[in-house]
Amino acid sequence: MPNSSSISEFLLLALADTRQLQLLHFWLLLGIYLAALLGNGLISTAVACDHRLHTPMYFFLLNLALLDLGCISTTLPKAMANALWDTRVISYAGCAAQVFFFVFFLSAEYCLLTIMSYDRYVAICKPLHYGTLLGSRACATMAAAAWGIGFFNSLLHTASTFSLPLCQGNAVDQFFCEIPHILKLSCSKSFKSYLREVGFLLFSVCLALVFFVFIVVSYVQIFRAVLRMPSEQGRHKAFSTCLPHLAVVSLFLSTGSFAQMKPFSNSSPFLDLMVSFLYSVLPPTLNPIIYSMRNKEIKHALSKVLQNVHYSSFNKMHIC
Repeated sequence: MPNSSSISEFLLLALADTRQLQLLHFWLLLGIYLAALLGNGLISTAVACDHRLHTPMYFFLLNLALLDLGCISTTLPKAMANALWDTRVISYAGCAAQVFFFVFFLSAEYCLLTIMSYDRYVAICKPLHYGTLLGSRACATMAAAAWGIGFFNSLLHTASTFSLPLCQGNAVDQFFCEIPHILKLSCSKSFKSYLREVGFLLFSVCLALVFFVFIVVSYVQIFRAVLRMPSEQGRHKAFSTCLPHLAVVSLFLSTGSFAQMKPFSNSSPFLDLMVSFLYSVLPPTLNPIIYSMRNKEIKHALSKVLQNVHYSSFNKMHIC
């Protein structure tokens, strides 16, 4: 069996056996990737360009869109390239980079979703203190904290995972490099190192549970405050500002929880593939749709962006 010092590349799971299905998967993944790029790119541009969206809620939404762009760009381009060129190979460094950036963006996004629940809590339960508690400096600090926690959590897991000696081959039963599948390749004699990484994973799970409790408590307080509002219009407006975030959190947690709770040791590669696809691709693609579906401010800002793009294109054509 090869050891980690002799492994220079990994073999990812093939999406299909026949060439026709590989090309079909390529075009399908390309469509999903372009949709995610377009949706998150439009959200980022709208928030950055429209001064009316320069508020804490939309500042955090801008950060969420950037994290979604990073998350889906970590996994899909390599999967598309492998399907197009009929290969399964990813280099050792490329695999380590994929693990690092995927865990980084995923961890930072969960932290950011927790911060966004605090934003909604302050906006509805403490509206008079909103400007004080969520000023520009406070928002920048909280966003930086989310990115920083994601970075250090990812650095910890990546360093620990790739310090393990690998002697169970180099075939990763997934369409991208994922920590549990890398751990399956580790040597049984490196039990202490294996336990160390499992300990880090348990620590991350405990931290995730703390964030989950914070989100639940925030929304319990929000719903109590909303139900006490005398005006039906006020209740409707408060709920409308919370529902997109609640839907995004539910999508993120449900797909992630399903991925963690499935039986790992005896699960089929197809099930692993589908579950990983759900939690790594679905949220970044659907989040822009969820946030723009019933948000009039986002829709208005997006229409202005599209009008400006159309106007500039028309002027260029006219000049030519």
